[in-house]
Order: sequence, then structure tokens, then C-alpha cells
Amino acid sequence: MDLSEFDYHLPEESIAQTPLADRAASRMLVLHRREGRWEDRRFRDLPGFLHPGDCLVLNDSKVFPARLFGHRAGVRALPIGKKNPKRREYLSGEVEVLLVRPVGGGRDWECLVRPGRKMRVGEVVRFGEGLEAEIIARGEYGERTIRFHGHADLFAEFEKIGHVPLPPYIKRPDNASDRERYQTVFARERGSVAAPTAGLHFTPEILAQCRAAGAEIACVTLHVGLGTFQPLHGERLEGQRLHAESWRIDAENAARMRTATRLLAVGTTAVRTIESALLGGELQAGAGDTDLFIYPGFHFRGTGALLTNFHLPRTSLLLLVCAFAGRELVLEAYRHAVASGYRFYSYGDCMLVL
Repeated sequence: MDLSEFDYHLPEESIAQTPLADRAASRMLVLHRREGRWEDRRFRDLPGFLHPGDCLVLNDSKVFPARLFGHRAGVRALPIGKKNPKRREYLSGEVEVLLVRPVGGGRDWECLVRPGRKMRVGEVVRFGEGLEAEIIARGEYGERTIRFHGHADLFAEFEKIGHVPLPPYIKRPDNASDRERYQTVFARERGSVAAPTAGLHFTPEILAQCRAAGAEIACVTLHVGLGTFQPLHGERLEGQRLHAESWRIDAENAARMRTATRLLAVGTTAVRTIESALLGGELQAGAGDTDLFIYPGFHFRGTGALLTNFHLPRTSLLLLVCAFAGRELVLEAYRHAVASGYRFYSYGDCMLVL
């Protein structure tokens, strides 16, 4: 199966650049996969599609200000050589660092850097007075591992100097309002570098209406990182691997999910958490790392319905939706959404797949 089979045309003006003033005002394309049809609705209609025995599964991971800007500050210990005696070499130039996840003891972080080609192992980035990081390793696809020096409470410093990690297709700098809007109202567990965007539409009032319709609500945690948003490499799907992301389900929420007659996953990250937890059999409380890659042909063990935003072409997220609802039906529905003026991607509208 080739990645080119999961492409579609999207005009640039269809990509939402800002959120709606009202979270719950988004449009919702309802896809009935067994009937092979769709209907245009509003997100506020979601409670009407729920029944007693349903369980909404929310990803409660919280986005932190993971985009840092600093300057190249030199190389700590260049190798000794005729043209390069051991010394500290100072360089100039702005550097952008997107933190992905902590590794080891928490002072080391996997990240993406810009300009990538120039940033070699041993180089230092200074983010402000008292905080700098050294590049200590380089990954297979250009990602780096950095080690922070300075402030003891890194997350407190990230909150002060970091920026909201808006996706690159949002062509504007982040602003103060993004700290609230690029975050779900049920976010609790800090650790994501991108929002689980299907959850952005919910308000406390909509959640209350879902409960009033008889649905239970369960929370799982999957911290969004490279496994969710990094592009796939190569054309063939078979043999591809995603970066691992950490997940957790506690006993109380696992019990709610086990007793449900239908699990409605809010977002692709909730799907990957559910299906990762079920790889070992019955859904139990647990935690771990998952690199589960879901594409057509995958057997879903727990997911009964899916609420999701519209996704970029040729991505693992689109492949997951196609695996759940069928490639031809999903791409046909996407073409309808484009023609009908739906807003796409993180701050855009949503799709309910039944």
C-alpha cells in the first residue's frame, strides 16, 4: 500500500488560522460508515448521537509552551586537531527548539531544532540568563537530544519563556489567547507538544449534555509528540514505524471503559491509547510507550466511534481515519468538506465517524 493513495487537494484558504470565538460553534461532518453516507451537522448536535451505554474517551494531556527561541552560544568542547584546537567557539544566530519529550532524568529532552543542518553535537543554545542547553545526540531523522543547564525547575522556565507550539500550517505567531484556546477544557496531565485537537470543541456545557444523554466520560492520557505529527518517511506503508509516545489509563477510567457498550474516541490519540491498551487482551489500567501505527487493514478491538478533526494528506492521522471508515469513503467525504467550506486542521471543524 502506497502513501500516495492517501492524498487530496486542499486550498490554502481552507486551513483555519484562528479558532472560533465559541468552541462549540464548529461544523461537524457526520460520516455513517456502514451506510456509506454523510450529513452536515453542528458540533452542538453531538449529544444527540449518544445513548446510554456509550462512553466518551477523552485525552486529558495538557499542552505546555514547548517552542523555545534562543541563540547559538558556541561549542563546549570541540575535538583537538591542527585546524581546531580545543577551545570554546562562539557563534551567532537565532535557534528555534521544539521540545518533544523528556528522556532519562528529565534534564535531557528529545527535540527538533531549526536551523537543523547547522546544529551539531556539542553546540550550545542559550535561551536567556541562566538557561542554556547542549546538543548531546542526533537522531535518525534529524531530531536532537539536548541537555539543559541552569534553572532547577525547567517547566516553570518554559512557562515564562516558551511559546505555544502552533503547527506550521498556522501562518502567524502565537499570541496570549492561544494559551487558552490551544488547550482542551479538560486538560490535566502536562506533557503534550501539540493539542489533541478533536477535544478543542468541547465546553463544560457540552460535556454536561453528553452525560445527560446517558454517556459516561472516561479520561486517558497520551502525550502528543513525534509519533502523532512527524511526517511519514518513504512511500510504502508496510514497515514504517512511528516514534513512541507515552500513555496511561488509571483503574477508575479503565473500569468505565470496560462496562461501556460503545467507546467513542475523541481524537486519534484516544484511539491509539485504547487500541494500545487492548493489545494485551482485556482493557486494564496500565501505562507505557506506544508506537502503534494504524492504517487500513488494522483490526480495531475497542473503538466503536470516532470524533476527529480533518487531517493533513499523507499522514498517519489520515491513515488511521481511513482504517476506521474506509479510504474511499473518507477521501470522498473530505472532498465534500472542501467543496462545502469546512475549516481544516487544528483550529478547524470536526468529523464524527459512526
